[in-house]
Amino acid sequence: MTAEATTRQNIDSARHAGAAEAGPSIAHGVPAAAHRARCSHGVLARYEEWVRRAPESPAVIDGEHRWTYGGLDAAANAVVAALAGRVRPGDLVGVCLDRSGALVVIAVALARIGAVYLPLGPRPGERRINAVTEDLSVVCLIGDQELLPGHLDGPEIVELPVSGAGSNTAACVVAAFAPVAPGSRTAPPKALYAVLTSGSTGAPKAVAVAEPALAALLDWYCAETGLAPGDRQSLLIGVAFDPHLMELWGGLTSGAALVPAPDEVRWDPAALTGWWREAGVTVTVAATPMVEPLLGRPWPRDLLVRHLVVGGDRMRRRPGPDVTATVHNAYGPAEATVVTTTHAMRADDPDVHCDAAPPIGTPIAGVSVAVTDADGAVLPRGEDGELRVGGSCLALGYLDPELTAHRFTAPPTALAELGRMYRTGDRVRMAVDGSIEFLGRLDDQVKISGVRIEPAEVEAAFEQDPVVRSAVVTTSRDAEGRARLVAHVLLADGAAPCPDELLAAVRTWLPEQAVPSAVRVVEALPLDANGKVDRAVLREQAEEALVRAVSVAALPEDASADELLVLAAARDLIGRPDIALDDNFTDAGGTSILVARLLEVLERETRVHLRAPELLRQPDLRAIAAVIDRRRTSAQTPEF
Repeated sequence: MTAEATTRQNIDSARHAGAAEAGPSIAHGVPAAAHRARCSHGVLARYEEWVRRAPESPAVIDGEHRWTYGGLDAAANAVVAALAGRVRPGDLVGVCLDRSGALVVIAVALARIGAVYLPLGPRPGERRINAVTEDLSVVCLIGDQELLPGHLDGPEIVELPVSGAGSNTAACVVAAFAPVAPGSRTAPPKALYAVLTSGSTGAPKAVAVAEPALAALLDWYCAETGLAPGDRQSLLIGVAFDPHLMELWGGLTSGAALVPAPDEVRWDPAALTGWWREAGVTVTVAATPMVEPLLGRPWPRDLLVRHLVVGGDRMRRRPGPDVTATVHNAYGPAEATVVTTTHAMRADDPDVHCDAAPPIGTPIAGVSVAVTDADGAVLPRGEDGELRVGGSCLALGYLDPELTAHRFTAPPTALAELGRMYRTGDRVRMAVDGSIEFLGRLDDQVKISGVRIEPAEVEAAFEQDPVVRSAVVTTSRDAEGRARLVAHVLLADGAAPCPDELLAAVRTWLPEQAVPSAVRVVEALPLDANGKVDRAVLREQAEEALVRAVSVAALPEDASADELLVLAAARDLIGRPDIALDDNFTDAGGTSILVARLLEVLERETRVHLRAPELLRQPDLRAIAAVIDRRRTSAQTPEF
């Protein structure tokens, strides 16, 4: 046994030995004084209080464009008037806007109407919109008319009085009304917003959250970060991802100013810190995969950021001693209102030099958690089990009552007063001190670049194509433990499309993170002894195929050093050894997160810093290498 294995065994033995003394794996978040003082006020009421108290204070700062609290409120009231008689309390409204002043105006307006805000992102894709509107009773879509799906050409279009100024803002924001699908699901009473999560049936499922649950989250967020007038809260998270609601309403309910991020900074960690500096951001929320590269670099000394909340994926390293911001490793499913547990890390912590992954921490105020076995019995601390969450954080449930009954269940006897708890499906371990270590998923669900993905949803997207008889999606991991999706496709008789054509088709159906990095066309799907598809065999076959492809993948003999670097990096990041210099990075499977990683590799190896838009404008990998060469030559040319 290695020294590392012996140490691990000793740690596990100590955990098990102390479990009986530590008691059951149950923990409760304790409200702070600030929480208790605020919890009686609703989200909209808190915002309206700042409109009355400080109408001239900035509510949104977007470069040269500013909206005061009074101006924002007037704009929201104008939208309410434009939607009068068309949108009613309880109606589901799909919002197809990016991070912008316009998005903030629409969010406030819908809350004032009492409609249910359903964020879909600025470009959700026609197929995804079709799936949502067929399943859910969406009375209208609000967004840029140029980007709304084509099947909405016929409905009633109402232009909304929303300014087109600022980053990511649509030139003309409209509400597109169409008849709701017969039998489609409505939001439950008292819902404030609904968000889509990945569906095990192949279609996205919607979870509805009430105002008190979001208010309880904001109690913790504002108390923990000290968010107040004079602060600048980033709007950085993608709009289809539920943490953006914590950003948006966290700023508006604390008197702070919201600062929408230009799209390019979400692709480039170096650009992100530059934007934080230029925009004067003091409190920010970011996806873990975007922030982790920053934690391994020297932390800029002139940043005003004092709190950085990260989540959406497993954090593999803690921040170093030079990171001046308090970094909160946050965990929480949408079904429990964004954040349920956190672990705060500061530069003066005694374990600041520890290389181990940080825990996901302890429950926030109003949240109770338990670690249970498959039957729901609470396990002793130190034992691995499923995390269950309850308390003020819980969502109302899914818009599908049967699914709600399956996942929101009766609590263990020791927590009977909670009434119900949400089964997360996450495997965790609670330490003797009550902190929780995230160990992975109990089912097939996986996180890709911070977004939860159900393989069944990806499989269903492939099977929409009539040339695909069946599709199975498996997960592989690279050398750094990052997940990649591989699609194994069985074609209909006589069909022979290439993998790139299949990928292009599913891009219109799936969110970016759910698009597989590789497609394998197979002649048959292997079955196990129970007659089910043997995913382990498929995974092994994919790995063997990758090894064979790597062994025969030739590097062009006439390529320059920069071209070889770009090609090797692209092949490694996407996991496709067949990529050539004349391939486009994004068309070959490069996502926004992979663009950020490619930029990081190229800068580390060449000392040439490229911006994400600059890279994305290039038609192929050879052109990227040419940009690097020109930039280096320009830097070395003396000026006279």
